Amino acid sequence: MISEFILYVANQEKSKQFYEKLLTISPSLHVPGMTEFQLSENCKLGLMPEEGIAKILKEKTPHPKTGKGIPRCELYLKVVNASDYIQRGLELGAKEVSPFQQRDWGDQAGYIIDMDGHVIVFAEL
Repeated sequence: MISEFILYVANQEKSKQFYEKLLTISPSLHVPGMTEFQLSENCKLGLMPEEGIAKILKEKTPHPKTGKGIPRCELYLKVVNASDYIQRGLELGAKEVSPFQQRDWGDQAGYIIDMDGHVIVFAEL
């Protein structure tokens, strides 16, 4: 199985630059309408413009831009030096949601939110 998680973004180029710097990896694909980052052998993170997905979804769902900033899921990434990722995100313009700390479920993790309102969690690997 190969997994790809796709975030709908207002500005593909701006989001590409944010995630490229945040994750310290270059996109494996960057074309109009889709940017992909290879997170692991079997997992990718995709960035798709809101206008692009709106053309596919048509009137069957509300336009993605109407849900901006409403947390509906989170991108939970386990990495080495998680606090460095959080700090880098804040320097890139993300906002802190919950500081890096020990969590009840056993992880040390911190929560930030990107410019489109996506919740990103970095937990220590």
